[in-house]
Amino acid sequence: MNRVKTTLLLGLLTGLLLVIGQWLGGQQGLTIALIMAAGMNFFAYWFSDKMVLAMYRAREVSAEEAPELHGIVANLCQRARIPRPRVYLIPSETPNAFATGRNPEHAAVAVTEGILGILNERELAGVLGHELSHVRHRDILVSSIAATIAGAIMYLAHMAQWAAFFGGGRASEDEEGGGGGGILGLLVMAIVAPLAATLIQMAISRAREYLADEGGARLTTDPEALASALETLAYASKPVPLEGANPASAHLFIVNPLTGGSFLSLFSTHPPMGERVRRLRAMRLAY
Repeated sequence: MNRVKTTLLLGLLTGLLLVIGQWLGGQQGLTIALIMAAGMNFFAYWFSDKMVLAMYRAREVSAEEAPELHGIVANLCQRARIPRPRVYLIPSETPNAFATGRNPEHAAVAVTEGILGILNERELAGVLGHELSHVRHRDILVSSIAATIAGAIMYLAHMAQWAAFFGGGRASEDEEGGGGGGILGLLVMAIVAPLAATLIQMAISRAREYLADEGGARLTTDPEALASALETLAYASKPVPLEGANPASAHLFIVNPLTGGSFLSLFSTHPPMGERVRRLRAMRLAY
């Protein structure tokens, strides 16, 4: 169901891009915006793993340094039939984890020092199963596609702002009344388009989280372990928000590293924790 939802949302995002691009700048404006967004996200797709690992001061650890961690990862990768990723440790007491990398052959999983001290082996396996499911599903690629389309919409929204500032541009010329109506339309488009793109992009992120929860539970055959881990992480991470947490990388983590109280759930990169736990516990009957 979440795979279908992701496909539909990507289609909706693409449709929004086409409509806005054609309305604002015709084929040329749409092409320019798409090329610029694709260029930026191509760079992010190839180098985002290095950037985000450096951002959180993650250090690669060997099997000798972290035998339990490497043992769990190796076992899960064998089950998933994917190459073993590099393993990193983040120097933070906030319990959290993420996976990154453009494909299973170039992946990395990172956990904080805090998560190792708060979860038991079963729960840690559940968390790592979730992260390896992201790798297996190539979620970085899906996120990059969504970011490319959303980025193009943002560029078009900026074009609308400048067109309104300089008198309406293409949209005002196409309006029968001209002038004010065109400018008003451009201003509305400049506000509504990026908002809609952001909402759709966040919805895609939430759908992928549900998929990773399901995939992780199937990989470990222990949905209760992941459900228990999520409850623990949600409770333990609130009083100790992750230092240096960035909204641009928040979607990577298994639980939102930002202090979520001030954010509307509509804009959250993560589904409601209660619903994630409920779905996982509903899977217990299958095992």
